[in-house]
Amino acid sequence: MTDWHTLPHRRFNPLTGEWVLVSPHRLERPWQGEVAASAPAARPAYDPHCYLCPGNERAGGKRNPRYQSTFAFDNDFPALLPDLAQERFSDGMLAAQSESGRCRVLCFSPRHDLDVAAMQPLQIREVVDAWAREYTALGSLPAVNAVTIFENRGAMMGASNPHPHCQIWAQSTVPSEQIKESNALAEYARRSGRCLLCEYAAQEIAAGERIVHANDHVVVVVPFWAVWPFEALVLPRRHVDSLERCASEERDAIADGIHVLTARYDRLFSAPFPYSMGWHQAPAGGGAHGEWHAHAHYFPPLLRSATVRKFMVGYEMLAEPQRDITAEEAARRLREIDPRA
Repeated sequence: MTDWHTLPHRRFNPLTGEWVLVSPHRLERPWQGEVAASAPAARPAYDPHCYLCPGNERAGGKRNPRYQSTFAFDNDFPALLPDLAQERFSDGMLAAQSESGRCRVLCFSPRHDLDVAAMQPLQIREVVDAWAREYTALGSLPAVNAVTIFENRGAMMGASNPHPHCQIWAQSTVPSEQIKESNALAEYARRSGRCLLCEYAAQEIAAGERIVHANDHVVVVVPFWAVWPFEALVLPRRHVDSLERCASEERDAIADGIHVLTARYDRLFSAPFPYSMGWHQAPAGGGAHGEWHAHAHYFPPLLRSATVRKFMVGYEMLAEPQRDITAEEAARRLREIDPRA
């Protein structure tokens, strides 16, 4: 019988019809994130106390190789555990189900002092290739139906270590946010015979006012419906369902788009600019998903300066999201920033 108090599982909210992933055992993980409000200190290129730096021992006791580029490993304190028995619990309005999976960590660089905004496009291209490899490898596992790649940058966003890295969670159930997008993409394709995001990208390119950066293969846009003041979409122009299927020149273009966007974030406010980002790609586990168009979301919490933050509170938690800065104004401010300055 699954221990609902200690093992990962999903809980159902009957008011919204959505599920939440619960990982009680994750309380044991080490924490190197924000413990008090203070100005960020300059980081060394190598930190002997960092459990992600090359050659160092991690909190779980394993030692990192002296890696020279990207480095991926199984999370020592994963939110999901593999090979859990598939069990369900139901008692009146209460419902839960076991959730198995695998969690990985991907270090972007051996340099402890680098952030994505300070990396060169060729270095970011290595990260894009690593994302594609992880998505493909994890998505091929029999029990995996979804792979979520995400980065929390900065202690404000809950990052427990400042070393440049992201997490990759592969799980047996497709998460709620990806289900919403899957349903919307499938419904649009059913009604129109076309791709929702292909059509949206074309409309934004024609309008121009919400575009932050564009190259031959990728458009970076503050979406018309943005909730966070400076959120952005990194959107391949070609209809492609995953990073795995992106051609070499498209991966170069994605790296360029990420470089320009994050560098502008840093220069518009101050470095390191905090955000949560993640890639939404076609569900794993086989099957055709022709309606899917891969894209990355960037969700930064800063409102007007490095000290004025935006959180979901009050009306936004109880009714619906609300924002003051328009998508057009946010895009204009980002466009005016020289990413090379």
